[in-house]
Amino acid sequence: MAARPVVSVFGLNGSKLEATIALPSVFTAPIRPDLVQFVHKNMAKNRRQAYAPKQQAGEETSAESWGTGRAVARIPRVSGSGTHRAGQAAFGNMTRGGRMFAPNKVWRKWHVRTNSNQKRYATASAVAATGVPALVSGRGHRISEIEEVPLVVSAEVESLNKTKEAIALLKAVKAFDDVAKVSSSRSIRAGRGKMRNRRHRQRRGPLVVYAQDSGITHAFRNLPGVELVNVTRLNLLQLAPGGHLGRFVIWTQPAFEALNAVFGSQTEASEQKKGYTLPIPVISNPDVTRLIASSEIQAVVRPAGAPFTKRPFVQKKNPLRNSQVLVRLNPYAQVLRRAEILGQNKRTTKKSHKKSASKKFLDILKAD
Repeated sequence: MAARPVVSVFGLNGSKLEATIALPSVFTAPIRPDLVQFVHKNMAKNRRQAYAPKQQAGEETSAESWGTGRAVARIPRVSGSGTHRAGQAAFGNMTRGGRMFAPNKVWRKWHVRTNSNQKRYATASAVAATGVPALVSGRGHRISEIEEVPLVVSAEVESLNKTKEAIALLKAVKAFDDVAKVSSSRSIRAGRGKMRNRRHRQRRGPLVVYAQDSGITHAFRNLPGVELVNVTRLNLLQLAPGGHLGRFVIWTQPAFEALNAVFGSQTEASEQKKGYTLPIPVISNPDVTRLIASSEIQAVVRPAGAPFTKRPFVQKKNPLRNSQVLVRLNPYAQVLRRAEILGQNKRTTKKSHKKSASKKFLDILKAD
């Protein structure tokens, strides 16, 4: 969210005016990429047109199954004789010239309804994201030379009528690089879309938001990638194309001042949306990484332990051959093993005594 308390206003020649505008409350709304992507996906479906194959396609022949007993599959077969087509399988999706499996129907549920509160939340998040230079730049817009984001121009811009005047304004505020980027990105679409009135593809340029159309739509409409919208008709599909936050927006001064009336604030209701107030963020500072690294939290947190990485794969060992694994499974096995070793030592000691006694007996016999 944008954190500057006031925003500068730029004139037609690109110079800062003395007047400044307080930052509207909508720029402090929580930025929710998950909600924006969800709402954008649903809203984009509402522009689809129904498509389906012909209802009788693949079944426009007099085919009937031969039944059982003829040593052939029971798929319907074309009736008649005297041609190659006669006797060929038909109708099934596995047959030549048959219908497709589960053909699309024009009465499919093409459109999706989205809750009004979710759409308003997503729109507020998209507007707030337009005031964060990192998000705008990360989306690919050329804003390295622009002095401030959000960019607000004077009310005189709404009276422009000529395209050359619009180009001069964009060059004065150093925003024309974004339009040039769009012009150089225009290319022919890959695939069948080039035959279906979608021949070219290009990037998105700046979005111009105005309050009163006194000719501004005529001035900017012929610039590639530039879109215009009334401040009371802000659309998520334009504020976050593709569901990606950070559209570069050029506000006129009347439109920027009208944002508080359109969205309201966290405490005051909107004038345009009955009873609507902006969502309150759960935490005032959403930068969790910065919070954890702060000196206040690091002063009371416990020191990090030794790094321990669990082995992803542990080899299975035979407890009958590996004594350590056997003891881990049966601790009493160590006692039994110790008793077994002691028993063996006793038997060995007894045998050695017997041998020494017999040897001594033999020595006595030999001596006699």
